[in-house]
Amino acid sequence: MATTVAEARARDIRVDLLEIGKMVESGSRVLDIGCGDGDLLYHLVHDRRADARGMEISREGVNACVARGLSVVQGDADRDLADYPTGAFDYAILSQTLQAMRDTRAGLEQMLRIGRRAIVSFPNFGFWRVRLQLLFAGRMPDTATLQNPWYNTPNIHLCTIRDFISLCTELGVTIERFIAIDAGGKPSPIAHSPRLANLLAEQALFLLSYDGKRDPAGAPVYSD
Repeated sequence: MATTVAEARARDIRVDLLEIGKMVESGSRVLDIGCGDGDLLYHLVHDRRADARGMEISREGVNACVARGLSVVQGDADRDLADYPTGAFDYAILSQTLQAMRDTRAGLEQMLRIGRRAIVSFPNFGFWRVRLQLLFAGRMPDTATLQNPWYNTPNIHLCTIRDFISLCTELGVTIERFIAIDAGGKPSPIAHSPRLANLLAEQALFLLSYDGKRDPAGAPVYSD
């Protein structure tokens, strides 16, 4: 059953984070990459009973997480994921951070190396309001998930749902589940149609796995 906005507000957590929590099996080992102030991490630890820890680049975020009793290290996902052992986690999660990575493809590869599954969410740049703002205003869009001005944004690799699906196909990554999040922050039934979701969904949420060829160290091996 889809989580309602009222249920999310009652728990003081975004609907998309609750949907991520539903994808995580109770008791799993989880790494929340770019965990911010720890809303998702707290939910995973206390509601999903996960053995969860986080990585956050900002000192403010790390301090906020530690103040909530969460296990977090300060680190840069573009650089520090390579230090984690292969298969160290059941899930590696990247929530609303994919677009801020310098090397998106390498980051996804690292997630699927250190975790049996990866959970990724990101703002959909194919959303109809984004398209209209570019078409009629001729300026970078301003939406609920893209609020920073172009000159002061951490988002350097924005993509559409179709772009991300294409990358997964290129890498041989299996999409186990896809959830489209509408402009109201709720799961939408349009997820059965990626083309329609690419137009109407403001955010996208993917559960991924990789069962392809791996090198002797256990890392994924992708064809060029």
